Amino acid sequence: MTITRRRALKLAGITSMAAALQGALSAEGMAAVRAAEPALPFAVTTPMHVGQAALRVRDLNAMVGYYSDMLGLEEISRSGDNGGTVVLGAGGAALLHLVHMPDAPFETPTSAGLFHIAYLMPDRQDLARWLVHVARRRFPVTGFADHSVSEAIYLTDPEGNGVEVYWDRPRDLWKWDGDVVTMGTNPLDVDDIVAKTDISKDDYSKAPANLRIGHIHLRVGDVAKATGFYGDLIGLSSTCGKRADAGFFSSGRYHHHVAFNIWNSAGAGPRDAKSTGLEWFSLELSNGADLAQLKEKLKQTPSTAIADGDIGIVDPWGTQVRLVGV
Repeated sequence: MTITRRRALKLAGITSMAAALQGALSAEGMAAVRAAEPALPFAVTTPMHVGQAALRVRDLNAMVGYYSDMLGLEEISRSGDNGGTVVLGAGGAALLHLVHMPDAPFETPTSAGLFHIAYLMPDRQDLARWLVHVARRRFPVTGFADHSVSEAIYLTDPEGNGVEVYWDRPRDLWKWDGDVVTMGTNPLDVDDIVAKTDISKDDYSKAPANLRIGHIHLRVGDVAKATGFYGDLIGLSSTCGKRADAGFFSSGRYHHHVAFNIWNSAGAGPRDAKSTGLEWFSLELSNGADLAQLKEKLKQTPSTAIADGDIGIVDPWGTQVRLVGV
């Protein structure tokens, strides 16, 4: 089969760049060039960064198949009865835990919960190879966007969980005004991306070894409460100033490690712990002293649990955040 760059768009389910931009606008309110292996993207070298995430899923086999085929994640481990939990990752690093809950009701899109998990490609060529793979395999794509700091493609997995796959532009191209970084939502030049690879074949068989989760984007019921939790309590810093509809927070001047919005979930209450969707995600702290200081700070919070030196704390809507040392 011959594939042109425009056909890549068509096969991915996007009929025009206008449609691609509209999909991205509904998905996001807003560099490293690959170094010698095994260097990791800047996003996961900051003092605090996203490590892993867990989804509660109904059809375990289908979800394992989707993330294995669409993103090329490898199976790291499998445990428990009746499917239990399957851990997927890249280069031997665990990234995504799929927790089997076959009778779970589907989480509604207007409740608090996951907006998307964002998987960060090491460089633009990897993104290009993956995009040709997605087009050839006909995985539906819901949006494309140029966010100034990054280039992103959006999908939805078989159980309704949002997925972003992106790469970061070099940090010296990011524009900062004090503590606020410019993040736009503009049309993505897909032609220019896929020009970085051979579009006549699919040579993306597995995820790059240094692919990681770059950020987590959440649906919340109240921006101020989310800011208090992820900013004031956990200690991430805002990179978008004060917004009434969303927040973008990071460590070490990354554009964002955690984002949240109320676009579809304003006023949402606690999540149903028995439904599908995000069960937990981890924030990794590279400095042991920082972890110890945060642990002392969080001891007074009722929703905090500490085990084996790690901290588990539940946000105002019931999503568990695990703070772990690395």
